[in-house]
Amino acid sequence: MMSFLQRCVPRHVALQANQYERLEEFILGAKKLVVLTGAGLSTESGIPDYRSEGVGLYDRTKHRPIQHMEFMTDPKARRRYWARNYVGFPVFIEKQPNSSHNILAEMEKQNMVDWVITQNVDRLHQKAGSRNVTELHGTTNIVTCQRCNYVTDRESFQTYIQLGNQEFTAEIINVTPDADAEIDTELIKTFNTPLCPDCGSDLLKPQVVFFGSNVVSEKVDHCYEKVRDADRLLVAGSSLHVMSGYRFALDTSRRKGELAILNIGETRADQLTDLKVSARCGEFFERFFRRNMELSPS
Repeated sequence: MMSFLQRCVPRHVALQANQYERLEEFILGAKKLVVLTGAGLSTESGIPDYRSEGVGLYDRTKHRPIQHMEFMTDPKARRRYWARNYVGFPVFIEKQPNSSHNILAEMEKQNMVDWVITQNVDRLHQKAGSRNVTELHGTTNIVTCQRCNYVTDRESFQTYIQLGNQEFTAEIINVTPDADAEIDTELIKTFNTPLCPDCGSDLLKPQVVFFGSNVVSEKVDHCYEKVRDADRLLVAGSSLHVMSGYRFALDTSRRKGELAILNIGETRADQLTDLKVSARCGEFFERFFRRNMELSPS
């Protein structure tokens, strides 16, 4: 049986000693460090990403994530989304923090990390114990009605969906990012789209920023405030392909702030810094922990 590293983490080389030492010095020398994390931090927990060569969604399947306008305007798209999500969510919610999440949480306790801005929607930072976290793209753990603002947690919503789909079963063909799962498309026709218990609308949506939508300005402003208040920004596990995260690396560079990147493969911001480490996040953070940290009392 393949491990998470084999299934979800792209090919990579071992962490080089000189690269490790430069990034270690970058972190230890920070007065206030903000860490921007992406899908590459959670692949070691068994959650695939979108773009990695060989293991990312775009390389493994023709399926593409749902677009915001498609979800909001097409009832069939909503049924397809919730059918797949209903099957994928039980697998997704069982995923656990890996060493990178755990060590970042410990670094926060020891005042080595001031704030985490994450592009991930899996809440693994919070599961690991991090408190100072901004979820840039929202979370799968909350569902809201787009018509009447009804709100519920995703686990309770799973039970609610089940009540309307007691005969519905489907095997997972392919695990995809963000609680999605590839299933037999014919079975989706038999799925009953959940309706809001308050207003009866089928416009129930997870509190996630879908592709084609924008992060709310208040959240963006909050992240800018955190990044600009820090003296150093570390990007960990993100290609920064989308503007929502790239803007903070770009802003740091324009302000002559200090930027470092830890990510397997190229990123959109490689030209903005001379401190780019192409390695697995867990390998770096595990070595950093062994050399510089002790567990704090729980």
